[in-house]
Amino acid sequence: MDWKAFLGETEKRIGTLTKVAPEMAKGYGTMSRAAKKNGALDEKTKELVALGIAITTRCESCIGFHVRSLVRLGTSRDEIIETLEMAAYMGAGPGITYGAKALEAFDQFAADRDGDE
Repeated sequence: MDWKAFLGETEKRIGTLTKVAPEMAKGYGTMSRAAKKNGALDEKTKELVALGIAITTRCESCIGFHVRSLVRLGTSRDEIIETLEMAAYMGAGPGITYGAKALEAFDQFAADRDGDE
């Protein structure tokens, strides 16, 4: 899967929805900012938790969004792998297959960050 293209298409669809449901989008944005705010846990830790949830709920677009954020936050591949291990532990077989998708997404997004593309 081309994760960048996939998220681009997803963002277009979300853009269409937010135009017709702006209050819903505003409310979700407010909730998102509040949830990610640094507190006892920093934003990166919260994004790792969100990635684990995205994997176990089998949400491909969520995987892409959270992995992209984790790359932006400087997450290492080892940190991703340990998160995938926990998701596999909690989500059994589906956790492993969707964890593999998350690792693929990380490698694609990190290639831009690391200058490998």
